[in-house]
Amino acid sequence: MSEVGFSELFLLSVVALLVLGPERLPALARTLGGLVRKARSSWYSLKRSIETEMAAADISEPLRSARTEMDRVSRELSQTISEAAPPRHAGDATQSAKGTEASGTPPPAS
Repeated sequence: MSEVGFSELFLLSVVALLVLGPERLPALARTLGGLVRKARSSWYSLKRSIETEMAAADISEPLRSARTEMDRVSRELSQTISEAAPPRHAGDATQSAKGTEASGTPPPAS
């Protein structure tokens, strides 16, 4: 970006003084100062909001990957538990069948 030195500013102010005159130059300087202040404020506000959103994205990505990993581990753990546990219904049916054979009465209807 081009930099404006002291000599360029001095030349611009002399030209502005000659074109506008001493009555209107202070009002123009105030107006330009206000516009520059608003533009700078808007720029900093935009910059802050972008930095905030980027920080939120930087934080959310590790959380999202940790949640995915926890879900995967939870599924694996549930699968391991279901494979390791003996079937409940098969053992109950075997015991009730043995009991009916010994007693000679049919099992109760459910």
